[in-house]
Amino acid sequence: MIQSTYKYRFDRRTIYWSLVHLGVFVLLGVSLYVLYEGGYLSAWFTSFVGALIALMALSIPRKIVVTEQTLQVRCLLDITEIRRDEIASVRRVDTRRMKGFIPIFGGYGFFGYYGHFIDLRRLDRVRIYASKWSDFVEITDIYEDRLYVSCDEADRLVAELTPPGGNRPDEEAEEEAEEEASKTAEAVNAVNAAKAAETVNAAEAVNAAETAEGIEEVREKAGEAAGAAGEVAGAASGAASAGAGGDTAKPGAGGDTAKPGTGGRAGRKAQKRRKQGS
Repeated sequence: MIQSTYKYRFDRRTIYWSLVHLGVFVLLGVSLYVLYEGGYLSAWFTSFVGALIALMALSIPRKIVVTEQTLQVRCLLDITEIRRDEIASVRRVDTRRMKGFIPIFGGYGFFGYYGHFIDLRRLDRVRIYASKWSDFVEITDIYEDRLYVSCDEADRLVAELTPPGGNRPDEEAEEEAEEEASKTAEAVNAVNAAKAAETVNAAEAVNAAETAEGIEEVREKAGEAAGAAGEVAGAASGAASAGAGGDTAKPGAGGDTAKPGTGGRAGRKAQKRRKQGS
């Protein structure tokens, strides 16, 4: 029987969180042993931690085995199996889409990520068997159950498990594609509106410039007209001043003032006064 094997590999993040979990368990165990030596609480906690580690170890993934009939996720002491003819779609999944996954019964970082998780985006329960939080492959069966695995050769795994007739359409992917198309259309409309606004502003600027030039021309013509009117008014004022000077110096006025005969009468009066005095 021909089969393909895909091995799991821990990354630095998984190793780091595994050491953190072990450190916390050891610290709590030592603290309880020191504080409650020989007590019921320390014994209960030691038993609980031991059972928890053993239970989690059952589901630590080791490798993925693909045969002609099945897909097997082999853990330390457990095997999860899916029939290949029941696989509806197999896709690569970006790490950003895995942010809303919360463990409800399984391990998160303790030698991997495995067990039952809840997808907050779809409010659906899924299973995850990964040794690192990257290179995810989503496997959906005909019953709408989803399984997520991770491996270094994710593309080869997708190519091998893809159904002969192709993947079933993913409604979420279609919705995301529609959202992307809508956002693209909105962006294009915004760019077109900005270009139209720039064109209108440019036209308004040209019209304003032309209007300003027309106003300047009107002002120049008004100034020229005002200058011509000033010249005409100055010429009229000079002509009026010349006519007024001729009327003031009237000929014969001095003759009227100095009345003829006035000097003879005064002389005769003076002669009479002298005669009477003598």
